[in-house]
Amino acid sequence: MSALKDLAKMAGVGESWITQSDPDLSEGDLAAVEAVLRGNVLGAGVWVEQLEAAFADYIGRRYAIAVSSGAVGLALSLLAKGIGPGDEVILPAHGFRETGHAVLLAGATPIFADIDYWAGTLAPGKAEEKITPVTRAIIASNANGHPAAWPELRALADAHGLWLVEDSTEAIGSRHKAGLVGSFGDVAIFDFAQPGVIACGSGGMVVTDDVDIAMAIRRRRSRRVEERYSLSITMDASFDMGMSDITAALALSQLQRIELMLERRRGTQMLYDHFMQSFEGIKPPYVAPDIEEVNWFLYVVHLGTRFTRSARDQIIEDLRTEEIDAAAYSAPLHLQSAYRALGWKKKDLFVTEKVADRAVALPFHPHLTEDQIAFTVARMKESSINVGAGTPIY
Repeated sequence: MSALKDLAKMAGVGESWITQSDPDLSEGDLAAVEAVLRGNVLGAGVWVEQLEAAFADYIGRRYAIAVSSGAVGLALSLLAKGIGPGDEVILPAHGFRETGHAVLLAGATPIFADIDYWAGTLAPGKAEEKITPVTRAIIASNANGHPAAWPELRALADAHGLWLVEDSTEAIGSRHKAGLVGSFGDVAIFDFAQPGVIACGSGGMVVTDDVDIAMAIRRRRSRRVEERYSLSITMDASFDMGMSDITAALALSQLQRIELMLERRRGTQMLYDHFMQSFEGIKPPYVAPDIEEVNWFLYVVHLGTRFTRSARDQIIEDLRTEEIDAAAYSAPLHLQSAYRALGWKKKDLFVTEKVADRAVALPFHPHLTEDQIAFTVARMKESSINVGAGTPIY
């Protein structure tokens, strides 16, 4: 126990902290992992196969391929489609940072397009402006759980003959009026790392209806032990980027109670919404009219335009002083060093930068108590007033 306390202290989080995330684990999860540990296969085996079948059924796609992470799944998907050097891929700079990294890993060139100010998702009109003769794909994210404008993006991709990739790493269970997230792209990517709903420490899933893409991803992902002598594996070099049965057993157990887990998180969201609305000028996160259901990845509050980025940082620091694990959401991809080297610079994506400079992610998980949520919101309100910006949050 003392060793765990020492690790928590090193991480800067003590026992009294209101942590940003806390996996929603059950006795069934522990039993599933124990069953694997008591067996004779720890790597990919029957648990991975069961998870793939169950996940494909849940999303409503023909194929699901388990991978080591969402970023790996995206990179393998691009490679499976033959997207690489000389090709451009349009994507947002807001949200899950590994989307851009996967494009670089595939050897393609990331082309960032701006987002919708309210939803935080890729704006179809802005994406269309970035299309060139060498554009091969569009990656759109369901940022922080909010579904993107999928009917418009699907029409845009079809009109220009582009591959559409759906980044659902932050959005399992969310639903556009046109359907469940994961059902719109030529491929869709999910991730099972914390702070997601399905939290296994690592792991991810690619879903698609295209048998050729599914087979190509599987060939590059990993090979089974029984395939070690097969000549067919030389068609594509595999990267050993698969999932273990330990991870699969934990993910499958959580998937089987996904609706309960989402409902518990919605309870936390409702408490946040209640306390946010109790203050003048403070509103809960935005939900677009075409969205049927949002299951937030994090509870993100957007500060008013009077705030500077440094003021945002001061509020986060004030919250952490009160042992509230708040963080910025997010760091725009185009301003990170790997992409600055490609010529991207500040002011290239006005809306993305404006949103990122004023977004604060608050603790969000089903183990938060009403008192903890009330305390968090009150301290944020207090801090925002103290930095001298008047009415703090739009």
